[in-house]
Amino acid sequence: MEDTVVPKPPRAHRPRVLKRATIIVSATNSEITCTVRNMHAEGAELKIDEYAALPGSFLLYVPTDGTAYSCELRWRQRQRVGVRFHGTLPKPKWHYG
Repeated sequence: MEDTVVPKPPRAHRPRVLKRATIIVSATNSEITCTVRNMHAEGAELKIDEYAALPGSFLLYVPTDGTAYSCELRWRQRQRVGVRFHGTLPKPKWHYG
């Protein structure tokens, strides 16, 4: 009997972008500025301050898109953060951006 190797499906293409964004922590409406480095339908990679504390879930507002993304923190390596999107919301009314 031969061992069957099942190939992994290819990773989704992640177009590079350079967008200013704001992480909004819902409990306190605190804001953390960040940069979106790449983005696709299911998530994004962000660049944030290395020492910024992030919760497990938060709102990511991208002014150029006019959209807020409901995010789940998936991984972190110093300044790089990977998030998964769980839907979109309109621009927060109280946000100045």
